[in-house]
Amino acid sequence: MKKLLFVVTLTLVVALLGGQVLAQTNYPTKPINLIIQAAPGGLSDLTARTVGSVVSEVLGVPVLFTNRPGAAGAVAMTYVKESRPDGYTIGYVPVELAMVEALGYAQDLNPHSFDLICASNIAPATITVRADSGWETLDDLIEWCKANPGKLRVGNSGTGSIWYVAGASFAKAAGIEVNHVPFDGAAPAVAALLGKHIDMVPVSEMEVRSGVESGELRILAVFSSERSQYNPDVPTMKELGYDITVAAWGGFAAPKGIPAEIMAVLEDAFRQGVQSQLFDEVTKANGYSAFYLDREEFTEFAVQQYEFYKELFKELGN
Repeated sequence: MKKLLFVVTLTLVVALLGGQVLAQTNYPTKPINLIIQAAPGGLSDLTARTVGSVVSEVLGVPVLFTNRPGAAGAVAMTYVKESRPDGYTIGYVPVELAMVEALGYAQDLNPHSFDLICASNIAPATITVRADSGWETLDDLIEWCKANPGKLRVGNSGTGSIWYVAGASFAKAAGIEVNHVPFDGAAPAVAALLGKHIDMVPVSEMEVRSGVESGELRILAVFSSERSQYNPDVPTMKELGYDITVAAWGGFAAPKGIPAEIMAVLEDAFRQGVQSQLFDEVTKANGYSAFYLDREEFTEFAVQQYEFYKELFKELGN
């Protein structure tokens, strides 16, 4: 009986120790691949590389960056989704994570397709016009549009993009007709505005910053819940009576099914990256904002955005 008790006790100890070893995983032991859905040089790329550099320091292994642009981010996100859930392939996921299904760019690709790690950044849309346009306020612009239906040329970064959504949402809320003009990105749309080829852009503060600072452009409103730290004198759409918020946001995600102990390591490392002084300096220098949400908060937020855009695209006829 004593021998049997000893064997049972020893078995329990071994089991407990084994569980402790599993809980205290030595992950990571090799480089982590961070997949970026956009081309080098943009907001997504800058965010992913900045946060990733801090994650590398925290975890003590290299973080390797690979850009896989295409189909509003669906190419890169599909790659991450189909990767092994071992913690060595992570993706930067943009707001289009909540949109690509409704746009028809991918099937079964949405916030439920991943184990989300954390949110990292946000940049609200703006209503931006030329300073010499004669429109001093949003009401001025809307009144002109109602007197000239369909004549306002609104540039965006491609049909179905987040900035197209901003322009279409504005038009719907204001009850006006506009002429949507797609470009291959926000930068050429802003250049067209400066060149007087279009009349308005609904892009981020970051993308119109130089034009605003030079006095060539004027922001009439921002699509955020609170006034922007970069343009505190500009009212929000909600202040002006239009309850719409549209923003480009982003965060990090892992393939579905990642072990809990590895997710805990990743969540802590990416939290440190997003909350780092380096990332704070980068966002402020480039006119956008850090936006940390933990795993549960980010998942809830992304799912809400998914449901919002699914319904919005139905209303917009997409």
